[in-house]
Amino acid sequence: MILDHILSWLIFVPLLAAGIMLFVPRDKAQLFKIIALAATAVELVLSLVLLAGFDKGLEGYGASSLQFSEKMDWISLNIGSFGSLLIQYFVAVDGLNILMVLLTAIVMLIGVISSWSIQKSVKGYFLLYMILTTSVVGCFVAMDMFLFFLFFEFMLLPMYFLIGIWGGKRREYASMKFYIYTLVGSLFILMVMIGLNLSVVEAPGSTVHTFDIMKMMDPANYLPDALLGFGAATDIRMWAFVFLMIGFAIKLPAVPVHTWLPDAHVEAPTPISVVLAGVLLKIGGYGFYRIAYSIFPEYAADFAWVIGLFGVLAIIYAALVAMAQSDLKKLIAYSSVSHMGFVMLGLASLTIEGNSGAMFQMFSHGVISALLFILVGVIYDRTGNREIGNFSGLAAKMPYFSATVLVGFFAALGLPGFSGFIAEFLVLIGAFDAAVNDATLSTWMAIAGLVGLILGAAYFLWALQRMFFGKFWIKDESWNLPDLDKREWLMILPLAVLAILFGIFPGLLLDYSNETIIGFVEYIQSQSEINVSLISGGN
Repeated sequence: MILDHILSWLIFVPLLAAGIMLFVPRDKAQLFKIIALAATAVELVLSLVLLAGFDKGLEGYGASSLQFSEKMDWISLNIGSFGSLLIQYFVAVDGLNILMVLLTAIVMLIGVISSWSIQKSVKGYFLLYMILTTSVVGCFVAMDMFLFFLFFEFMLLPMYFLIGIWGGKRREYASMKFYIYTLVGSLFILMVMIGLNLSVVEAPGSTVHTFDIMKMMDPANYLPDALLGFGAATDIRMWAFVFLMIGFAIKLPAVPVHTWLPDAHVEAPTPISVVLAGVLLKIGGYGFYRIAYSIFPEYAADFAWVIGLFGVLAIIYAALVAMAQSDLKKLIAYSSVSHMGFVMLGLASLTIEGNSGAMFQMFSHGVISALLFILVGVIYDRTGNREIGNFSGLAAKMPYFSATVLVGFFAALGLPGFSGFIAEFLVLIGAFDAAVNDATLSTWMAIAGLVGLILGAAYFLWALQRMFFGKFWIKDESWNLPDLDKREWLMILPLAVLAILFGIFPGLLLDYSNETIIGFVEYIQSQSEINVSLISGGN
C-alpha cells in the first residue's frame, strides 16, 4: 500500500509536518526542530524503500521506463472551440531522477541537523524549510510539466525568505538577486510551457491539450500547424529549446548567468548553503535532461558544441575566479560553478559514458558540496570569520576537523578513491569519445576539462596549505577553537563516508541510472532523426 503511493508520501510528508507546526506555539522552539528532524528522517527511510523496490534492469527511456507511477486528473477545463485543458497529478521515477530523490532526502536531513543552532524565528524557519523540501522532491518526480513548474516556482519563496531573513549582513541584496535571476529563468520556461500546451494533445485526433511530458515527447501528439508543431517554422522549435536551456542554465548555474550563486552562498546561513549547493542546483541539470533534451531531441546534436563550450567556460572561468578568493565560502561557491560545468560537458557529449558521468557528478557534487559548506560553517560558528589569510596551522589545534577538511578537499578536487574522481573521469572519457568519434565536441574541450581539474587541485591545496599547515596562528587570539562536537560529527561523518564509498564502489549508484542513460542516449539519436525529417517534411 505504501509502495503504491510512495512518491506522494515523499512529497507530502514534509508538507504534513509544516501543517502540524502551524498548531505548535511559537515558544516551543525545540519541538519545531524535532518535527522537522522526524519528517526528514521519514523521507530518508521512504527514499531507501523506493530504492529497494526500483527495478534497475528496466530498459529504455520514456513512458515505458517509468516506475512507481501515480497519475490522476487534477484540473480539467473546457475552453470552447479550442478544446479542453488538462492538468494531471502525474509523478514517477526512472534512472534519471531516483538518485536525485535519494540525494534530496540525505541533504535535507543533514540540513535540519545543521539548523539546530537556529535561534531566530524558529517556527517560520522550519515551516519554510518543510515547504522547500516538498517543492524539491515534487520537482524531481513530476512528469506533468505544469506540476513541475508549480514545484519549481514554489522553491523560490522559501529560499528568498530563508536567505533574506536568516542570512548575513547583505542578505536582502543576495536574496533579491537570487529571486530575480531565478524568476527570469522561470519566465523562459513558462513561455515554452504555454507553447507546448497549445501544440500538444492527449492523442492524435483529441482536442484535450495536455502538459504530460511523455506525451510531449511523441510527435504524433502535436497538432501539425500549432505553434510548436512540426509543420510550423523550424526556428520556433529551435528557440523553444534555447529558451529552456537558458532557463535551466540560470538554475544550474552556468557562466555567465552564475553571479547570483556566490552572493547567495556567502549571505545564506550554513544549512541553506548546504541545501542550495546539495540539491537545488541539480534541478537545473535535471531540467536539461527531462525537459529540454527529451522534448526537443532534434537540437541536441546541433547545439552540442555550444553547450560543451559553456560547460568548459564554467569549468575554467569559475576555477580561475576561485583561485583569487580570500573568503573560504566564496571559494567553495565558485568551485561549485566549476564542477557543475562538468554536467554540461557530459550532457553535450551525447555519449553513454559522458551522460553517466554527468548524472554521477550531480549526486557526487551534492554530497561533497554539502560536506564542504558544513566544514566552512564549523569555522565560522567559532570565529565569525572565513578569511583564509586569518588562519594558519589549524591542524595542530583542531586535528579531527582538519582531517575531515582534508577528506572534503580531496573529494572535491577529484582524487582517485573519491566519488568526484569517478564522475569527472567518466565525463572526460565521454568528451574525448565525442571529439574523436562523433566530432560533436572538439578535442580541446576535453583537454580544457583536464586543465580544470588541475586548477581545482591548485586552489584547494593552496587553501589547505595556508589554513591548516605550518605554525598555528589566528588573527584574533580571543577566538576559541574547540575540535568537532557530536552534532558536527553527525553531519560530517555520513557525507565523508558516502564520498569515499561511492568513489570505491561507483556501481552502487551507476546501476540505478545505467539502463535509463543508455535508453536516453538511444532515444536522443533515433528521435532526433525522426523529428528532423518531420520538420523537413513540414516545410
